[in-house]
Amino acid sequence: MGTTVVLGWREWVSLPGLGIDAVRAKVDSGARTSALHVDAQWRFREQGVPWVGFRVSPGAPGQAAVEVAAPIWDERPVTDSGGHRTLRAFLRTTLVLGGIEREIEMNLADRHGMLFPMLLGRTAMARAFTVDPARSFLHGRARPVAAPSSMFPGMPLS
Repeated sequence: MGTTVVLGWREWVSLPGLGIDAVRAKVDSGARTSALHVDAQWRFREQGVPWVGFRVSPGAPGQAAVEVAAPIWDERPVTDSGGHRTLRAFLRTTLVLGGIEREIEMNLADRHGMLFPMLLGRTAMARAFTVDPARSFLHGRARPVAAPSSMFPGMPLS
């Protein structure tokens, strides 16, 4: 295995394809998939393709809620830490963290009441990151990154 970037148990991440410069994420190797808290979501079709529109409050000081739309990559049941199963929309988008930019899969969830709007699961970290649970915010606040022109996972609506 090559060199991996060490993460703390919580980090700032950027999701440039969704227009989110900085969102606080709990790094959770016990969770298989990543999840992003959305305040609201709605489904629609664009040229026959299923899409989801959603409102995100990233949790960064001074960062307003944004409305985003993205094609639905998949839809499947997810069991939360309390044992409840819900059908969730999954997206593919770009994650920027610790100098690494990679495409990840994440679902949209109601994480209301949780301290972190995003949960970074182990499939998003595989072969690129390791976790030091005794440390946090090792990579500082995510810096704005332009969305890659070769990829179009989502489009800001606001």
